[in-house]
Amino acid sequence: MMSKTFQSGRVATIAAGHTIHDTYTAFLAPLLPVFIARFSLSKTEAGLLTVFMQAPSLLQFVIGHFADRISLKYFIIMAPGVTGVAMSLLGIAPGYAAIAFLLIIAGLNSAAFHATAPVLAGTLSGNNLGKGMGFWMLGGELGRTIGPLVLVSTITLVSLPGLLYLIPVGALTSFILYLRLRTAEEMHRQERKPAKWRLTLKHMRPFFLPLAALILLRSFAIVSMTTFLPTYLSEKGSSLWLAGAALSVLEAAGMGGALAGGWKSDHLGRRVVLIVSFIATPLLLLIFLITRGWLQFPLLILLGFFGLSITPVIMALVQESFPENRAFANGIYMTINFILRSVAVILVGVMGDYFSLLTAFTISAVLMLVGLIFIFILPTQPNSNG
Repeated sequence: MMSKTFQSGRVATIAAGHTIHDTYTAFLAPLLPVFIARFSLSKTEAGLLTVFMQAPSLLQFVIGHFADRISLKYFIIMAPGVTGVAMSLLGIAPGYAAIAFLLIIAGLNSAAFHATAPVLAGTLSGNNLGKGMGFWMLGGELGRTIGPLVLVSTITLVSLPGLLYLIPVGALTSFILYLRLRTAEEMHRQERKPAKWRLTLKHMRPFFLPLAALILLRSFAIVSMTTFLPTYLSEKGSSLWLAGAALSVLEAAGMGGALAGGWKSDHLGRRVVLIVSFIATPLLLLIFLITRGWLQFPLLILLGFFGLSITPVIMALVQESFPENRAFANGIYMTINFILRSVAVILVGVMGDYFSLLTAFTISAVLMLVGLIFIFILPTQPNSNG
């Protein structure tokens, strides 16, 4: 029987690996203005680069299915090293096709990592699943905070090809993960039980249908705040450094939001935290769009805190709803999240091309408010109701 205690050392190790991994993947958003200028890309083409990196997420439910049965811990261990190489090579990519290829490689590695690592972290969290997912998201948000700053600092102080100097950090991280997690597999595998695909999917359908609607309506606002924020600010006259720093401010606030959201949902209920986020985030985004200058930065802090606070809540809901098939359920969630987020990225990019990013962001905020309806339809576990 798995321990019900929170194993802070191992959970923190996985979160640290998440930090380094997502530091590399966070290079893409602040690189988009560079690629747009260097290769004369449209906003739609730039948005598709994000899709290339996230496309392998379509395989996450398959990875999750196998992760419930066999050891896939080396996906977790190797992830920072492989992603570090692929994302650093973007600095010398000669064209759009090469960029797309490197992003697909990084995306395949990232898909395997995100399908397996949070499940192991959740298993090691015992009865504090929300707290464990908060730690997991804290690691990711820290990486997404550091990433843009590392990217713009490297380009400014060295050069775009200077990204190659960042490869050893990922390799060292993978080595440390190997030392810390090589004995964790037995603990993770003790509770695994076989499951039939069709029966499991039928059982999961009432949960995932409203969750999919909720994710879609939220994704428009999230991709506006993350993927297109540097481009939006650059169009408004901000420098590459300021645009990247703004994204880091947003992600830094998201660290606090992720940790607080996961922890509070263990005590107040998952639904309460979801409702607060779905009200506060779109309203703050609308206010941000009519604000200029230094006043935007306090709003970015609030946007990051409330907008990014619910991912650990959703992940906790998914895992506690299907305790015997955690990795499979998490993989389905990640696959759905990718598909719907990709749809949102493309549509926001198209709206940005045909209208403006201001219009796209405004529509995105309104759509997230509509998502409130599906929070009340979403089934939750008895201990998850607010």
